[in-house]
Amino acid sequence: MRVPLIIGISVVAVAIAVATAVVLISGSASDTSPTNEGVTSTKLKVVTSVAPITNMVKNVGCEHVDLRGVVPDGVDSHTFEPTPSDVLVIQDADLVIINGLNLEVAFERIVNAARADRGGDVNSIQLLKLADNTITREEWIFDFSFPEEKGDPNPHLWLNVAYAIRYVELVRDKLIEMDGENASYYAGNAERYIAKLRALDEGIMKAVQTIPEQHRKLLTYHDSWAYFAKRYGMEVIGAVQPSDFGEPTPQEVSRIIEQIREEDVPAIFASEVFPSRVMEQIARESGVKIVETLADDVLPGRPGDPAHTYIGMMLENMRNMIVPLGGSVDALQGIDPSDVCTG
Repeated sequence: MRVPLIIGISVVAVAIAVATAVVLISGSASDTSPTNEGVTSTKLKVVTSVAPITNMVKNVGCEHVDLRGVVPDGVDSHTFEPTPSDVLVIQDADLVIINGLNLEVAFERIVNAARADRGGDVNSIQLLKLADNTITREEWIFDFSFPEEKGDPNPHLWLNVAYAIRYVELVRDKLIEMDGENASYYAGNAERYIAKLRALDEGIMKAVQTIPEQHRKLLTYHDSWAYFAKRYGMEVIGAVQPSDFGEPTPQEVSRIIEQIREEDVPAIFASEVFPSRVMEQIARESGVKIVETLADDVLPGRPGDPAHTYIGMMLENMRNMIVPLGGSVDALQGIDPSDVCTG
């Protein structure tokens, strides 16, 4: 989801926020923790954007990184704007990990400004853009909410679990590069976590195959599922939210209703983050079920719950997507959503 740009955050505003940001920046350069070999090591200060990415990094870094996810759970990433306190957290990081593909433009601007303040040293804060290092430009997908004429591709790669595995590999490699002393620790965590993700990927593949072929179609409010659909053999037939992230016009709504009737889909999918009366109207007039609980960057439950994870989010999404389309999620039974570490 697109995070709006920061415009005109002044040096004075940042300075004023220092006092209130102290609690957020608890991982100073002097913070240390024992490594798995019993050697004392300085923790890397890592800042992330959306919750699924934060959770992936947590599963690789565990207690050996001081991790800060800037976009809070349950907050609409489209309207979220980093505060001066958030800016300070980013400026104090050793490593900033974002999705990329122009999803978090504000984060990139903050990192570049901080580097400029440090003489242009790109190593002063390292920036890892996961999506940019996962697919090539030829693999970008442009679609309803992300049309090619606007320039930016659909950035929601992490809903394709094969791409999520690549994200984890990139995180592992970057942490090892920056903290080689704990290389075996990061590699071991990543190996265990990737094994879980592979089981999830295979389970989704099998579960989708139980949906009647003519019903393997997605019409959603927010256009998040392009890379998911390509991976798992589904078709995104439309998205209600226009490319300007506003509400559709009456003419657009009429076309969507007509399309649903023609496609004969049994359900359409709204979003927890984007409540919309338009979706209710579309469902009512087209005579289909509306499912309002799909999530692309909101983890289920509360922090500390075993399912409050990326895997938990995907399992919940599959229950809310596959069953209404006439399929079964039996293939996903037994997949453990919990993190590989609790630290």
